[in-house]
Amino acid sequence: MIEVRNLTKRYGDLTAIHDVSFTVARGEVLGFLGPNGAGKTTTMRILTGYMPASGGTITIDGFDVFENSLEVRKRIGYLPENPPLYTDMDVGGYLRFVARIKGIAKGDVDGATEKALDVCGLKHVRDRLTGHLSKGYRQRVGLAQALIHNPPVLVLDEPTIGLDPRQIIEIRSLIRELAGSRTVILSTHILPEVSQICEKVVILSGGKVVLEERIGNLTQGLSLEEVFLRAISRDEAAEAAAVEAAAEGAGKEPGAPA
Repeated sequence: MIEVRNLTKRYGDLTAIHDVSFTVARGEVLGFLGPNGAGKTTTMRILTGYMPASGGTITIDGFDVFENSLEVRKRIGYLPENPPLYTDMDVGGYLRFVARIKGIAKGDVDGATEKALDVCGLKHVRDRLTGHLSKGYRQRVGLAQALIHNPPVLVLDEPTIGLDPRQIIEIRSLIRELAGSRTVILSTHILPEVSQICEKVVILSGGKVVLEERIGNLTQGLSLEEVFLRAISRDEAAEAAAVEAAAEGAGKEPGAPA
């Protein structure tokens, strides 16, 4: 369903992600893990067509993200870390607006809006301004706009960040319900979220994939926290060794033996 190969993004001399590769099967829920600054959001933005890559390829449902961007966007629902809301619009009006710009036929807009309101538990706040909602409900509206065109793929970037414990439980439960008929990529640094929702995990560190595996194969005798810390520690140790080796090499006299 989703295939990412050798994805690289550079900003001048800074390489944000390097040779990132992973796959997501149809109907699978993938947890995209990594410490802050690991490259998760950059990868999500490229995958959803919001940012160009410096190299590599991505195909979603058989379509190349860079060559068939419009077709890919039709198949993706994207919830960025900060939901793209217009705070002076009421919830129902905002979702109808989103439905229209996502190409839903005029006669189907009301039906799609009602379904999104119902699925995301928003019917009782449909007439409230989005700017007057709690953060938890703004996240629900963000999910509703991602779902309104009924995409087969959902990409969720830190969907529970900044929420209180009750709101986190509600949003996680909603994601589990949505995942049944969709392929989902859940980008987060909250490990319990992944263990409760996901079937497979990809861990990024320093802009590189350091682990890709099904959770059931990872957590036999280990917690996900232990798996995560081991993967990150191995990468940090390898990076430190590479830097040290490069420094030692630079300090050798020309022609000196290795």
